[in-house]
Amino acid sequence: MQRGNLDDVAAFVAVSREGSFTKAAAKLGVSQSALSQTIRHLEARLGVRLLMRTTRSVSPTEAGDRLLRVAGPRFEEIESELAAITELRQTPAGTVRITATEFAIDTILVPRLAPVLRRNPDVKVEFIVDYGLTNIVAERYDAGVRSGEQVAKDMIAVRIGPDMRMAVVGAPAYLKLRGEPRKPQDLLEHSCINLRLPTHGGSLYAWEFEKGSRELKVRVEGQVTCNGTAQMLNAALAGLGLAYVPQGMAEPHVAARRLVRVLTDWCQPYSGYHIFYPSRRQSSAAFNLVVGALRYRP
Repeated sequence: MQRGNLDDVAAFVAVSREGSFTKAAAKLGVSQSALSQTIRHLEARLGVRLLMRTTRSVSPTEAGDRLLRVAGPRFEEIESELAAITELRQTPAGTVRITATEFAIDTILVPRLAPVLRRNPDVKVEFIVDYGLTNIVAERYDAGVRSGEQVAKDMIAVRIGPDMRMAVVGAPAYLKLRGEPRKPQDLLEHSCINLRLPTHGGSLYAWEFEKGSRELKVRVEGQVTCNGTAQMLNAALAGLGLAYVPQGMAEPHVAARRLVRVLTDWCQPYSGYHIFYPSRRQSSAAFNLVVGALRYRP
């Protein structure tokens, strides 16, 4: 399509959205008569009427409405991308909304971003704790943080941490009373602290284990159910049962002998945290700054 044709379609979109030749002409910086002539030429070239004109208003015809539905969003996307490209040359500013687990926020996001935020007072970051594998596009988040295996294939994913392990831990007093599990199936005889996920109808998270070629998922039972790993860990410290939490969260308490780790050989490494975002997103300067600061550098 010739450049002039695109200009004509852009003029039509402007008139349709403003509902007025006068307002659209002012927005486009042209005269009302020139804009009217542009629309007439477009209608003549297409062989259909695109706009219904009255003394009080202008509205799309059926053909015009179809063109508006197709062309309108594309012009919006082009305008948005041009604005974002311009922003890349400017001082980073704005709010970046990230959804992640408490552990990821506490151990990676806050420590890495603290010096960056101190140097860039116009950049703001909003952390939203979430265990539910939320659709970040639908919920209008800028990015999410998950382990590599949980990131959808149509997203850009940037590693922000090393490989991780999970840990099954319990208080010494609890294990003295109930004994240590030797294999994942033994957990069915124990009181375990569950994690309830908001997705899938609020189901309980199945503990995942791997040893050699064997993979197991165990749905445990117990008196306590939480919706966050920090609360699970506190319940384990209180002697209320076994908890399944990130190894890094449990390590200080294991080292201080407040907790004992069990089933270690069944908790194998898995891909660590990644920040992910839509692949078609044109990132702002503030967003690029955040991702660059979080990028994992072994």
